[in-house]
Amino acid sequence: MAIAAQPQMPRVWRAETKPHKFCPGCGHGIVLKALGEAVDALDIQERTIFGCDIGCSLLSWDFFNLDTVQTHHGRTTPVLVGIKRARPELVVVSYMGDGGAYAIGAQHLVSSASRNDLVTIIVVNNTVYAMTGGQMAPTTLPGQKTETTPYGRDARLTGRPILGPELVAAIAPPGAYVARGSIANIVQLKNFIQKGLQNQLEGRGIAFIEALSSCPTNWHTNAAATWRFVEKEMTAYFPVGELRTPEEGPVGRLQEVPARGFQS
Repeated sequence: MAIAAQPQMPRVWRAETKPHKFCPGCGHGIVLKALGEAVDALDIQERTIFGCDIGCSLLSWDFFNLDTVQTHHGRTTPVLVGIKRARPELVVVSYMGDGGAYAIGAQHLVSSASRNDLVTIIVVNNTVYAMTGGQMAPTTLPGQKTETTPYGRDARLTGRPILGPELVAAIAPPGAYVARGSIANIVQLKNFIQKGLQNQLEGRGIAFIEALSSCPTNWHTNAAATWRFVEKEMTAYFPVGELRTPEEGPVGRLQEVPARGFQS
């Protein structure tokens, strides 16, 4: 007689809220599992604050047995930065989608990266505004059909998809950790997230991890086509890997750099 195997879930997961509220085939659950495993591995549940954005990411508000705050759209990072500055001993995680991070929240992302804030930011990239019906997002691929680009995104009219980790890696001071993972490789993604949390624990600087994810509801794809889009088409434009790793030794945070003053 066959015995059903009990799935291994992170200890930090809130069991009474499972199954989760995300659509079937959505990648958010995989990304959140990787985050939960990273929190478990570092044994930081009692000191971690989880913040989520408006959009699909708001469905994670009751995902964990963690102190959690849900913010206005695009404002997750500054809220978590404020908590970190008020309570430096805490570990803060800013969790959002590509719209919240790269559109309305872009100003906060750039400012936080420039300051090298001690916050871990996780951005789920599924190439569309999924919560509101699948419109074109900052990450929509050239030629990709969405509700607002029914004939495919024309990069000549709307620009090319934003490369978030590359942006952060280019402007963040020494000490930053920047990576892009994928739900297609959860072991690697969990490793990137754990390194991002460790970077905060060691006081080195900002940690930014983008996770390539799926949205079959708005992509209108079956299982095979969904996985092919994540593994092949997305990675062709959004390369997976580490873009920045922290230097050894003390961090050169902006506020610690002596002012030179204006030289006439």
